[in-house]
Formats: sequence, C-alpha cells, structure tokens
Amino acid sequence: MEPAWGQWTRRAWLQAATVGGTGWAVAGTSWAAGPLTRLRQRRHPDWVVGRMSGAEALVSALQLEGVGCVFGIPGAQENELWDTFKQKGLPYLLVAHEFSAACMADGYARSTGQPGVLCVVPGPGVTNSLTGLGEALLDSSPVVAIVGDVANGDKARPFQVHSLPQVELLKPVCKCVFPVHSVEQIPGAVRQAFVATEQDEPGPVAVVIPYNLLIEVRDFRSPPPPEPPPPWDEQAFAAALALLADPAARIGIYAGYGCMEASAELQAVAELLQAPVATSVSGKGVIPETHPLAVGWGFGPHASEVAEKVFAIDARLPQRVGVTTLLAIGVKFSEVSTGYYSNPQPQRVIHVDRSAANLGRILRTDVCVHADAKVFLGRLLAHAERLRRPVNKPLLDRIAQLKAATAVRYHRLPHPPNGVDPLALILALRCYLPPDALVFTDVTVSEHLAAEYFTVVQPRTYFNPVDNQAMGWSIPAAIGAQRVHPGRCTVALVGDGCALMTALELSTAAREHLPVKFFVLDDQAYHYMQMLQLPAYLRTTATILARIDYKALAQAMGLTYVDITSQAHLDERIPQALHHPGPVLVRVATDYHERKIRWIEAVRGRYARELTPAQKARFLARIGARALRFKEND
Repeated sequence: MEPAWGQWTRRAWLQAATVGGTGWAVAGTSWAAGPLTRLRQRRHPDWVVGRMSGAEALVSALQLEGVGCVFGIPGAQENELWDTFKQKGLPYLLVAHEFSAACMADGYARSTGQPGVLCVVPGPGVTNSLTGLGEALLDSSPVVAIVGDVANGDKARPFQVHSLPQVELLKPVCKCVFPVHSVEQIPGAVRQAFVATEQDEPGPVAVVIPYNLLIEVRDFRSPPPPEPPPPWDEQAFAAALALLADPAARIGIYAGYGCMEASAELQAVAELLQAPVATSVSGKGVIPETHPLAVGWGFGPHASEVAEKVFAIDARLPQRVGVTTLLAIGVKFSEVSTGYYSNPQPQRVIHVDRSAANLGRILRTDVCVHADAKVFLGRLLAHAERLRRPVNKPLLDRIAQLKAATAVRYHRLPHPPNGVDPLALILALRCYLPPDALVFTDVTVSEHLAAEYFTVVQPRTYFNPVDNQAMGWSIPAAIGAQRVHPGRCTVALVGDGCALMTALELSTAAREHLPVKFFVLDDQAYHYMQMLQLPAYLRTTATILARIDYKALAQAMGLTYVDITSQAHLDERIPQALHHPGPVLVRVATDYHERKIRWIEAVRGRYARELTPAQKARFLARIGARALRFKEND
C-alpha cells in the first residue's frame, strides 16, 4: 500500500532525492518506481524486486527470510544499514559487545529453529564475534553474520579503518563465507547464506559486504535460491531396516540435536521398537524425559545413571541385559557429550545423520545412513508392521524403578555449611518453572548436574554451549531468545566465572525490559577447574575470583535483585524471582561441598587410562612429593 501524500516525511523526500528521484522500497516493493515494479512483485512474491539501495535490498532479503531480530552494534561502515533496519521496520537489538551478538543470534536460532542473525562492523566487530560464532559452529546452530567490510572499487584507498582480512578471519569459525564484490550480488548472497546455514549440518555462515555498496542504487530482480532436497540413501536405509527388524536385537536409541524437529516421529519409533531412548546434551527434549522409554542423556559412565544401567553395554553381562543394537540418529558423538569418548561400543551400530562427515567417526559402525532424521524416522514408521514389537513390560518396569530410586535420592540432599548445593537449586528450578520455560546453562560444573537431573519435557526448551567454546554464553543467549519469545519464562543458570565474561549484557536486558531471570552460582572460584586440578596436582592454580557485590551490580544495571544464601530460601525466593515482571539477578551462594559429578569422575578415569606408563609415573611422583608437604592452594 502506498502512503498518502500527507504521510511523506522530510526524511522520505530526502531519501528519494538522494537516489535521484527513483524512490525507495519496502520489503522489495518500490514506492515510486511505478506500476511495473509492483506488477513484478505480485508475480514474484518471494523475489527482491525494485529500484533500491544495497542496504534496502539487503533488508528486503532479511524480511523475506522472516528474520525476527538482528543483533549487533552499528558502526561507521554499517550506519546506512542500521538506518535502513529502522526505516523498514526490521527489529534489531543493540548489544553491549559483539561476542554477545553472536551468542544472542545463537540463542534465537536454538529456541526458534530458524537462523539467527547478527550484524557487525569489520575489524573489532568481526574479531569480537569469533568466539560466539565458534560455539555455533561446534554446536551445529544456524547463524547468519552480516559483516561490513572496508570500501572496494575505484575509490577505495589503502590503510582504511578496520582493514583486517575479514573473510580469512571468518573462515575458521564459519561453514562458508560469501564475499560480496558488487551491489547486485547483495540480496542473492544473503539469501544463499540462509540456505547454506541449514544445509547439511547447520552452522554459522557469513556475508561480507564492502560498506560503499550499501549506498549504491540498482534495479534488483533477485529470485530466491534453490533449496537442495534432503539427502537420502535408499540402500543404507534397507540395511538399517533389516538390523532393526531382527527380533533378537535389543535396540536402544541415542538421539541428538538433529532430531529436534522430529520429536513426534522419534517417540513413535521408540514405542514401535520398544527401545529405550537416551539423548545427547543438546538433544535433551527431543523426547519428553518423563516418557516411559526415556532414560536421560548419554549412555556411558559420564552421563545419566539410568541410561547407563538400562543400556548396560558390556560383553561381560548376561545376554538378556542391555542394548545390543544402537540406533544413533542426528548426533555426532562430540567429546563433551560423550565424556571424552566414554560411550561403550555396542555390538551393532546404525548411525543416521544429515551430514555425511559425521557418520561413523567415533564408534565402530555397521550401517551409515546419510539422511535427515525426520525423513528417516518417517520411513521407519512406514514399515511399522515389520518393526512392531509387543510391549516390553520388564524393560518399562526397570526404567521406572531406576527413575524412582534416583528420585528418592533427591530428598537426601546434603545441606552444605556455606550456601546451597547446586543440585538443590536445579531441582527447585524444575519444580517452579513451567514446562515450556527456556533454560540456558553455561560452561560451569553445574552444567553436568543440570544435564542429568533437570527434566526436560518439550523440544527447544533446554540449551547448553555443549562444546565449551564460549564461557558466558548463557546470559546473552537467554536475552536473544527472550527477545523473540516475549511470553515465555526464560532463565540463565550461570557460574560466577562465566558471569564475569558477559555481565555487562545485563544492562541490555534492563534497557529493553526483557524479563530474563539470571541465576548466578557464586562461590568466588572457577570450581570446574578446581575439581580437575586438585586430584591431579594436589593444589589449584589461578582459580580464585573476586568477591562481587551482586546487589550493587544489579542496582547499577537496573535489575531487581534476589539473594539466596541457604537451601531454606529456595522455595520462597525462586518463585519471587520468577513472578517478577522484569529482569532479575539472583545471586545463589553456592557450596559444592562434597558434591560428586559423574561426568568429571568418568572423564578423569578415561584420561588416566590413556596416559602412557611414563606419563603415569610422572604424575604419581609429583603427587607423592607434594603429599609430603602442605597442600598449596591459591
């Protein structure tokens, strides 16, 4: 709809004059280019069409992709673009640091299932964002980075501001980088980035645009790029089907983030096969963990105790116990999610993944199926009569008994002398959070407690920087998700060391009235490192943090403050924080006391077994010598 004459503003007239009276466009439709452009738009509703600037074409492409928010900081090279965001009504969020922009785009992507978008300037904007982009790459999260560059063309001069090699800097942390060399390429490159970020294995993609191209004007007729069909290997599917149809096979399913859009199909296949389902950390929620066949995360000594006992993959055990055939689907067996590759080797393994590069890399695999998880599971359901098994009551009873035994231990938690047992906090949060709450954990030792004990019942509600690339990730990631889920309860569970990385982003939540609840586990230490260092060295090094006045921090940033100093406060103060309509900083005085972490114990044992005899002797000699002296700590 064209504006009435009375709605034309001085800014609009200046804009029209700047481009030589050719007009300007909203979502690809020129307001003054005449009926031909409008006719083209009606005939090609998904095209970028019209006479417009490079910035306008870029924003039109983002709008056609359904982008709900762009995260970043404007700068000299991108002021034209940010002004166009505002002009065209594309939502954006100013952040405190470009690292956070990448994390917010990541949180947006994981919580919505759609690519998140950040926009940064060249030079420091790029380098600041690299760590967050690296986390998205390692955790298979679809993110599109719109990156400015120095000017190109005949008028470009040497020694420009921020003239680092942007493309080369981005390549190691992105699936691919699209450098733009002419204004005509802008909308096509942006839209191709949206295809690439979700193709094969999801991950970050960057589009690098010289800033002078943003103000140049062209007549655009840019179609959407073709989307390749999902991969499918019919021969491998037939081999997998034969193994799954074997009535003697005791099947277990290990499901990852690749199953996030196939929750219903996964649950149906599990019931069809009467197969217990374990997930990776990032796969938590692909099946409700309250389901009778759900056993938690992982299936080795590092992960859920219920999963380890139900899968019981051990050649020494009786043949009627445990899993003999593993269906691993939408998962890549990364180091953290397997506890330093601690998952035991089943007799038979079927590995299904949309990325051929992930297949058969860790476990010895019998069948590799290059396929999308949803397509594969749907095809299995088409063979339901061949696969259907009777209800396995002994299996269901065993899972229920193991879950009940774990729940009994919930009520025997210690009350440490100097604060709150972090497991008590995690269990209390589950009690008071609604089922659809968005929960973001961080690179803290408590991430492993949450992975095992925080029960997730819906897809895309539990999030973790699984590959530990980005400490401080949860604060901005939660803000990014809250920005596009205004009605959802959103919580960040962050250690005090991680909070130091991104605490200034609390000001963003306050400024934008985003009601995230930030729970900071405060013990003035990198406790994760202490648990790793102390047994190996009989001392800790560089792990003591400053004592922070969190009440003053909350006041300075404009947040409401809640203090939890003992477990007796949990039932009163958690609901108090959750029911407050704005952002809240909750400081939880944390005492790990003698709390054991299965993941750390398993990883330590696995690492020790892989040491050479000479390395073991060196460690033992050093520990023995230090044991004779007073333990030396920070």
